[in-house]
Amino acid sequence: MVDPGHDTALEVADVSLRFGGLTVLKSVSMTAGAGEITALIGPNGAGKSSLVNCVTGFYHPQQGRIRLFGQEIMGRPAHRVAELGVARTFQHIELFQGLSVIENLMLGRHRYLKAGALSNGIFYGRTRREELQQRAVVEDLIDFLDMPHIRNTPVGLLPYGLQKRVDLGRALAQEPRLLILDEPMAGMNVEEKEDMARYILELRQERPTSVILIEHDMGVVMDISDRVSVLDFGQFIAHGPPDQVRTDPAVISAYIGASTESLTGEASAR
Repeated sequence: MVDPGHDTALEVADVSLRFGGLTVLKSVSMTAGAGEITALIGPNGAGKSSLVNCVTGFYHPQQGRIRLFGQEIMGRPAHRVAELGVARTFQHIELFQGLSVIENLMLGRHRYLKAGALSNGIFYGRTRREELQQRAVVEDLIDFLDMPHIRNTPVGLLPYGLQKRVDLGRALAQEPRLLILDEPMAGMNVEEKEDMARYILELRQERPTSVILIEHDMGVVMDISDRVSVLDFGQFIAHGPPDQVRTDPAVISAYIGASTESLTGEASAR
């Protein structure tokens, strides 16, 4: 069992990832505090998504250690990592476009369904009870994300900003202890970004969830993060509170044309 009282949600130590002769991550180490929002930033190609894929079990590093609330998870397959409490959203939306909002969110409850084939086939007894229990959880998420008006709408008919909100809802439906958000505000307008930031902050207050946020909007990163870790060319170059990271010379130089003002939200990272 994962220790619910552990102070560190995620510990990455000396992780290296290579594809043939290409080294993507070079002995990277970082921590994410339990109950905190930890931003993971860096220029395009810095290795952010590769590190996330290592944490979630999609990639298997050649060396290092990855622990979730003190429990070693490196080398486990992705579905086992998910069972231990890791969920994620995707930079590019990966929803079932022909299914409704509530049906997409119900897919996030799949691992909580335990009824057998016979009961599922006739939709009776345990299957029916489980369906009602999981639907109640999903309805609560729909209210939390202000989506009652679109609950039965096929996702493919929704505007981009609402699809990103559904993607967040499906991840939350897994009741994660560690939630990884891969550019949740990419392509959004200002109002949609403000809504998403509000949901992330309310999530931390209302649910026992630690968050790792990959985001290029430095204004959002500096406003809502407790800690910021910076990757560049597969190596960490800074980690600390937002006020400390935004003035770090190594961080500023990592962004072409960047300045202290750009890291406080006047401009976005490349």
